[in-house]
Amino acid sequence: MTRWRFITTTAVAILLSTLHALTSPSPLSNLHFATITSTCKRNHHFEPRQSQGQHDDGQARHPKCNSQYLSFILHTLNTPATVENVIPVPANGSYGEGASDPAYPVNPTNLPPLCAVTLQIDYSTTASYRFGLFLPDKLPSPKRLLVVGNGGFSGGVNWLDMAAGPHHGMAALSTDTGHNSTALETSWANGHAEKKELWGWRAMHGSVVLGKQIFQRYYQQPDHDKLWTYYSGCSTGGRQGLRELQEFPDSFDGALIGAPAWWTARLNPFLMQIGLYNVPADDSNPYYIPLNKFSLLLEEVIRQCDNVDGVQDGIVSSPDKCEFDLGTLVCSELGTNISKCLTAEQAATARKVYEGWLSEDGEFLYPGLTLSSENQWSILLGGTVPSPYGLGYVRDFLLDNDDKELDWTGTSKLGKDIIDKAQRLDPGHSSAIQYDISNFKDRGGKVILYHGLADGLVPEKGSWWYYNKTIDTFGGDLDGVREFIRYFQIPGMGHCFSTPDCKPNAPWNIGGAFQAGLMGSDTWSVPGFEDVDHDALLALMAWTEEGKAVDKLVATTWHRPTDSNTGVFMQRPICPWPEKAVYDGVGDVNEAGSWECAMEKVELVSEWQRRVWRAKKGWLPSG
Repeated sequence: MTRWRFITTTAVAILLSTLHALTSPSPLSNLHFATITSTCKRNHHFEPRQSQGQHDDGQARHPKCNSQYLSFILHTLNTPATVENVIPVPANGSYGEGASDPAYPVNPTNLPPLCAVTLQIDYSTTASYRFGLFLPDKLPSPKRLLVVGNGGFSGGVNWLDMAAGPHHGMAALSTDTGHNSTALETSWANGHAEKKELWGWRAMHGSVVLGKQIFQRYYQQPDHDKLWTYYSGCSTGGRQGLRELQEFPDSFDGALIGAPAWWTARLNPFLMQIGLYNVPADDSNPYYIPLNKFSLLLEEVIRQCDNVDGVQDGIVSSPDKCEFDLGTLVCSELGTNISKCLTAEQAATARKVYEGWLSEDGEFLYPGLTLSSENQWSILLGGTVPSPYGLGYVRDFLLDNDDKELDWTGTSKLGKDIIDKAQRLDPGHSSAIQYDISNFKDRGGKVILYHGLADGLVPEKGSWWYYNKTIDTFGGDLDGVREFIRYFQIPGMGHCFSTPDCKPNAPWNIGGAFQAGLMGSDTWSVPGFEDVDHDALLALMAWTEEGKAVDKLVATTWHRPTDSNTGVFMQRPICPWPEKAVYDGVGDVNEAGSWECAMEKVELVSEWQRRVWRAKKGWLPSG
C-alpha cells in the first residue's frame, strides 16, 4: 500500500473548522491536504463530462446564448473549434461539470445571468483541448476578460475560479490543458508529447487567442476598442501565467501570479528528491523524520524566529533574517525521549530540506523550503513513496517509463542523468524561464507576484529568486522593476491559501487564485472586503488601467480561517518586497491600521544564498 500527502487543484466549498482534519480518497477534497491510501493504479478513466447546475434550458429564448450563434461565430473565425455546450444561466444560478470534471468538481453558485460556453479544439488526431467561457448578459465598459489557471497536473475547466470574472463585471475563461484528470495523475502524459505540450503552454495560449476573438464577436466589439485582459493563477496556474506573458506579451494586460511552479524542469525533480530524503519511511532508515516531528520543528522555528520582526505573535514574518539553530532540537544524550527531539541523522535530513538541492559536484539545483513551512512538510516527506508531483513527473513526463514503475528504491539521490535530461528536454516546454519581459512592460503590463512564506510544496525562495533574477536582467534597477512587477511575501500562508492547521492563524486572503472558492461556492472575492485595498485582482486592475501602484495589500483571516461567518480575527498589510510590515508599537496588533510598510535595506544576494551557495552564481538558466 502506498501513502502520500498532497494538494489538489481547486478550492472546495466545504466550510470546516480546521484544514488538518480533511482526509479523503476522493477528488472532491480539492486544494486541501489529505492522506491517501492507494494501490497506485494508473490510467484512470472518467465518465464523459456533463454540465450541471441551475440553468435555463431554453436556448431559443436567448438571442446570443445558443449553439447556432456560437457556431456562426466560429465559422466567421475560420477555426477548427467546435461547440460542445452552450447554456444560459439565470441570475443566482449555478454552472459547472461536477464530478465529471474531477479536478474542479465544485460548481460555482449564485452567479450573475450569463452564457456558459464550452468549446473543443482538435490539435491533432490524438490530442485536443477544451476551454470554457462565462459570458455575462450585461458587461459594463470598459470591456474586460479574466483568464484563470489550473493546478498541479490537473486537466479540467476551472469553473469555480472563473466565477470571480462575472461578479467583477468581466467575462471569464479557463482551459482544461488538454486532458481530464486530478492534480496528481500523470499517466495521461506518458508517451504523449503533444499532450505534454498542451499542458505545458499550448492549450493556454490557444484558448486565450480564440477566447478573445469569440469575446469580440459575441459582444460585437469593434476591433479598435480596448479589451482589458487579466490573468489569475497559483502554483501551476502561476507558472502558466508567467509562461504566457513571457512568450506572448500581448496576451494579458495584468497578471496576478501566486506561488508559481515556474521552473518545471528543476522544481519537479526536486520535489521527488525531497521525498527521497525521507524514505524508507520506517525505523530502518535513521534519516527518516516521522510525521509527528514536523510540528516539533515548527514550534522551534516559531520560538527562535517569531520575534525577529519585533512582535511576538506566532507569525514568522522574516524567515530570511532568522539565524535558526537546528542543533537545539538534537537529542543531547542516550536515554532522551527521542519523540521530543531529533536524532543527528534526522537533523541532517531537515537541514537538506531547508538548504536546497545540490548536485554531486556541488552545483546548486533548486532552493529549499522556508523556515515556517514545516506544517506542510507532510506533502513531500509524509509518504512511503515520493510525492506524485515529483515521481509522476520523472516517470511519465521525463522518462516515459511505461514498461514498469520507475525503480527509485534503494537510492537517496536522483542521478545526474535525470537532472541533465530534465534540463535538456523540459518536457512540454513548460518552464517559464525568460526574465526579460521588456515587451510586456512596454505595453503597460503589470504583474502582482505573491507567495506564502509557509508554503511547504513550492519553495518561496524560488519566487524570491525569480524576482531578483528579473531585477538583475533589468540592470539591477529595483525601482524600475517595481514600476511593472511587485513581489508580495505573505507570512504564515501555506501553498496558495490559508494557514496550515491555524499554526498560526495568520492573515492570508487577498483574493488570489483558489482563495474565494475555498470560502464557499458562492464566494468570489474577500468576503466583506471586495475593494482595491483587500482584493489583489481589483488592485491589479486599478494599477493597470489607472496607474495606481499597489503599495500594499491588506490580508484577512477569520476566527476559523476559511469561514467568514466566524468574524474577522486579524488583518495586516502585505508589502511589496523589499518593504516589510512594521508595527507602530501602540495599536492592536490584529488590526491593519497598527502596521505600515517600511523599506528594508536589502542586497540582491541574500544571506541564505551566501550561506548555502557560498557565493556561487549562475545556477539559473540564462534569460
